[in-house]
Amino acid sequence: MAECNGNIKEILTSDMARRIYAQVKDLPIVDYHCHLSPREIYEDKPFENIGQMWLAGDHYKWRLMRACGIDEEYITGEKSWKEKYLAFCDAVSRSPGNPIWDWTAMELEKFFGVKKPFLPENAEEIWRACNDRIVKEKLSPRKAIAMCNVEYIATTDDPCDDLKYHKLLKEEGYPVRVAPSFRTDNIVNVGAPTYLEYVKKLSAASGVEIKDYYDLQEAIRARLDHFCAMGCKFSDVGVEGFPSFTWYEEMFEDGPAPEPTPQERAAAAFDKIMKGEELYDSEEDALKDDLYCFLSVEYAERDMVMQLHLCVTRDCNNEMYGVCGKDSGFDCVGENIEIKRLNRFLDQTHFDGKPFTIIYSLNPTIYYPLITLCGAFPGVVPGISWWFNDHRRGITELLAAAAELSSIDSLVGMLTDSRSFLSYPRHDYFRKILCEFLANVTPEVAEKYAVKVAKDLCCHNARRLVEESK
Repeated sequence: MAECNGNIKEILTSDMARRIYAQVKDLPIVDYHCHLSPREIYEDKPFENIGQMWLAGDHYKWRLMRACGIDEEYITGEKSWKEKYLAFCDAVSRSPGNPIWDWTAMELEKFFGVKKPFLPENAEEIWRACNDRIVKEKLSPRKAIAMCNVEYIATTDDPCDDLKYHKLLKEEGYPVRVAPSFRTDNIVNVGAPTYLEYVKKLSAASGVEIKDYYDLQEAIRARLDHFCAMGCKFSDVGVEGFPSFTWYEEMFEDGPAPEPTPQERAAAAFDKIMKGEELYDSEEDALKDDLYCFLSVEYAERDMVMQLHLCVTRDCNNEMYGVCGKDSGFDCVGENIEIKRLNRFLDQTHFDGKPFTIIYSLNPTIYYPLITLCGAFPGVVPGISWWFNDHRRGITELLAAAAELSSIDSLVGMLTDSRSFLSYPRHDYFRKILCEFLANVTPEVAEKYAVKVAKDLCCHNARRLVEESK
């Protein structure tokens, strides 16, 4: 029994895998971490053509095209959507084994009913067929969301965002819950050249005049309250590195408690920023340390979920950053952080299972220490395979490590982590890989329990986190 359209290799290879998949394939999608635009969801403008739908803002596809030597004019430049589409088709045809090959095939079938392989000899025919469907059905962001049975979307939002479009969607009564997430990169990235400018922006957004570190904390609380009033359940951070928490070891040395206190160290460092003075590395680290701890406490008090995206290097290519800006496909897998740093942070801030914490690593070589560390703290779980690991081997590798070292049922499940409204078939991709994995490791006598695990990872675990916020 085949379950693919011939465009991709079959994922489900056994009757048991197909039986498990049949129980989860139609479950709703709870997309608890994505980068979709709430404005685009609210305005719901029909797409122009398949080139725009596929390539506007999708840095996964941009990277693949660059890897194939395609000129930037055909990626983020001024070429027409059709020219970009044809260049993308050329890149896909030369990239078997890349997950975009699979995703593209699934997206063509899901949204357009196209089962022909996405190859240059079929490109013109597929272009016409998809564009005819776009025009005929007026395909738009909301129609794409509805076609994929999405019930919840957590966007990624800066603390200074006014959340205008979240409010409008809520007032309209849009049936899909679209909630903001509190993304704190700009708050904790205290060494950024524009940090003081951001503090001024945060002051204006919060209505709190920020003169010192304690004012900064008050401004953050005000924005958190505003986000939570708009249904925010998830926080997130995805900057390079991780604080050292060197002061934490001092607390356990013989003698009196360290002076000054961690908060006093942070306050002194913040005062230097406000005066326009440059921080020493140790001062920058002290401020980051305390901000991470402060945010964790605030999340726990509001019953929010804390997400940590680790081991990433941002904007590696300075020249192309100047041309294309951030989030354009020039990040890479970063060095592993020291597990003892993460251990110190959790030991200092995580109590009674709160805040519920999901920790992702872009570097898969850290899976074993990370998963075992999560197992030492109730309410802390490893995040699903992320970004460069979202392929068959990468997803299976994370599932296998979680199963071997913990309970696979503790994982929250799949997310899109995407800016593209056509990315939702990635959930089906994950579901098939998950069901294949479960069928391979579960005795047939326990198949009904494998089905329960599959349902939890495909929908129920994420839904439970969301429902707790109602």
